[in-house]
Amino acid sequence: MADARPTAVILTALSLEYDAVRAHLTGVEEQAHPTGTLAEVGQLTQSSWRVALVEIGEGARNAAALTKHVIDWLEPAAVLFVGVAGSLRAEITIGDVVVATKAYAIHGGKETEDGSQVRPEAWPPSHRLIQAARSALRGRAGVHFKPIAVGDVVIAQSGSPTTERITRHFNDAVAIEMEGSGVLHAAHLSNLDALVVRGISDNANSRKGEADASGAQPKAARNAAEAAVAILRKAIPAASPGGNADTGATGEGSLLEPLEIGKGATFKDQVIGKDVQGEEPPSSKPTHLKIGEGGVFEGPVIGKRVGGR
Repeated sequence: MADARPTAVILTALSLEYDAVRAHLTGVEEQAHPTGTLAEVGQLTQSSWRVALVEIGEGARNAAALTKHVIDWLEPAAVLFVGVAGSLRAEITIGDVVVATKAYAIHGGKETEDGSQVRPEAWPPSHRLIQAARSALRGRAGVHFKPIAVGDVVIAQSGSPTTERITRHFNDAVAIEMEGSGVLHAAHLSNLDALVVRGISDNANSRKGEADASGAQPKAARNAAEAAVAILRKAIPAASPGGNADTGATGEGSLLEPLEIGKGATFKDQVIGKDVQGEEPPSSKPTHLKIGEGGVFEGPVIGKRVGGR
């Protein structure tokens, strides 16, 4: 039977972040795009979500380009970036998790004789996923819902110029990382739910090397992955054009196919997509549910019903 469950893409920059997420998936299979991009697709247990996991490497521009590429390929209902970050606040400690309420791109600006003039840009997460996160993580110690700063720089110096710039111009940011703004920008262009979840692995100072050597990065990655999994289990996929929770596209590279229940069969599960009755499916090949004579469906349906009803 074809799998009509919604797909969430989880992106990581580092292999240790990738491994932390992969540990939560079952039935993992690899898929390849013609350009060579690889995704491992598995089921997230105790949820309706399939997860496509892709390691995209470091940097905001790289993240933006590859996020859009993966969205166009896999047509997910949601995108999450899961990884590690450096803390900018004493109260945000190693092992804590930061769910980004906005991501600042910190390097825009103009240098003049009067000094540096900042030209900031910021992207918020989707309302749907930040609400799911607040519910799923409510009451958990060491979880913070705060803005993050994003720049193509690793800070391993106390009182660095970048840290001072952030403190002066983005003083509500509590962590620094390298990809979040690119991911959220790409998701925004695709009208797609997106969220950035970071585990704190160092304090963005001269002791970063010590923190890395102590195993702080794998610990932070595991904490971020556990938070992301909890969020997805809480999240309800959007039923909107452009996401497979509604369109159920079955074109090349899609993870969804039509669902048909034969004569006398019983199906007990959730169906997310369209029920197209009395019409030929449009060229986008939406997911549709067809129940044969005597068939029984015993599960919730989220989506549209087409055909005069």
